[in-house]
Amino acid sequence: MESSIETVVTGDGEFDLHVWLPERVPAPAILLIQEIFGVGPYIRKVAEDLAGLGYIVGAPDLFWRLRRNWAAAHDQEGLARSLELAGRFDFERGARDSVAALGRMHDLLPTTVAGGVVGFCLGGSLAYDVAARTPDADAVVSFYGSWVPDNLQLMNKINCPIQFHFGGNDPYIPRDKVALVEQAVATHPKAEIHVQESAGHAFHNFDAPMFHDPEPAALAWRLTTDFLARHLPVG
Repeated sequence: MESSIETVVTGDGEFDLHVWLPERVPAPAILLIQEIFGVGPYIRKVAEDLAGLGYIVGAPDLFWRLRRNWAAAHDQEGLARSLELAGRFDFERGARDSVAALGRMHDLLPTTVAGGVVGFCLGGSLAYDVAARTPDADAVVSFYGSWVPDNLQLMNKINCPIQFHFGGNDPYIPRDKVALVEQAVATHPKAEIHVQESAGHAFHNFDAPMFHDPEPAALAWRLTTDFLARHLPVG
């Protein structure tokens, strides 16, 4: 599978955008936003899976101001070091970087017919924010974004289809917080939410034994690919 590293230029520096191409272009593009573990093996494998479905995929290095090309192991040490970086991460700048990365994909690939966003954990929060701040996102999937329940006022700014995934047994996002998202989604004509009640946080991350829950992960991924096929059809 063809891949490359492109550059996104901002007002205060530049960062890497890892790009994967499908077998055939033109094709819809997906901005894939990292977890706190960075653009490591898990995000790269998700990118390959999406490219295998026919999407152009770009994963930005969003921790570039703190530690360029961060890719932590999915163990206790990697989690601790990633949490430390996440604690210093500037969310507003990260959201602007994400929008810039989506725009860069359109610049690099002018034949792209549409652009979506998929994000996990930190990326799930950023994907939601990006959906509210740019018309360039045609469909968005947000996995267990802990920032989402406390910022539901942004839901009224989202005009594209958006799908949320949460675990009902997530120690980082209490079930009553997820219920607030369910209530907000119920009044949004283009939003949907899926809660895997038995799952905890980061349940889709098949590279992290401490988090991965295979059955809910497989179901959530089927729902994700069906959603993308409806709103970002390939070919």
